[in-house]
Amino acid sequence: MDIPDPWFCRATAGGAAQLFCFPYAGGNPAAFLPWQEPLGPDVELLVATLPGRGLRLFESPVSDLDDLVGHLAGAVTRLADRPFAIFGHSVGALLAFEVTRALRRSGGPLPEVLWVSGAEGPRTRVVRRRLHDLPDAALLDALRDYAGTPAALLAEPDLMELFLAGLRADFAVSELYTYRSEPRLNLPVHVLRGDRDPYVHADRAAGWARECTGPVREHVFDGDHFFLNPHRAAIAALLRAELRPAGTAS
Repeated sequence: MDIPDPWFCRATAGGAAQLFCFPYAGGNPAAFLPWQEPLGPDVELLVATLPGRGLRLFESPVSDLDDLVGHLAGAVTRLADRPFAIFGHSVGALLAFEVTRALRRSGGPLPEVLWVSGAEGPRTRVVRRRLHDLPDAALLDALRDYAGTPAALLAEPDLMELFLAGLRADFAVSELYTYRSEPRLNLPVHVLRGDRDPYVHADRAAGWARECTGPVREHVFDGDHFFLNPHRAAIAALLRAELRPAGTAS
């Protein structure tokens, strides 16, 4: 694992194009660095590392969206030196969207394409349940329902105590999010969702079309909120195909 910046890490350096990835709530680079192999050597994968998880586990988590976006957009500006795309899943999709808008506001480098996965549109989304301020026991029950946290980890109270602060911060970012109107992004957006995702309604996921002037392409996969895992190879192929023309032209 290589750490080119405190806010991102990567499996290997090099490649004609870059993919900046923003994980789901509680996600850390370990969940996404294995994507490097199916992405291939032409794509350099950089995964966001937020305070309170991964190598930054003992740092205080950040629950303020503007603070997070400012740091992440600054890191992308420092690291982006080739054509690149931005990808985010669940709360990571909100971060990906807001980081892209922050890059535009600052005159920074802009992605070739934005990938948003497992998320409803920023102004059409519905928060169904507040998790960030639940008592620990109730939050653990909710995580079991989400099925995104390994059962072995949920069964270890001492370990979960370390992870809960970061999870609460991520849920707070998502649940307290307020959409702010800006001009549409002039780039294509790919929307990925699972056909049995209980947290993403198809009509509200279509709301991403309101955020860009470029084409919106929807990709529906068999699965629930974490459809990414069994479809890693197929999704990596989509990402490679979209980045290859930009990479080979550079």
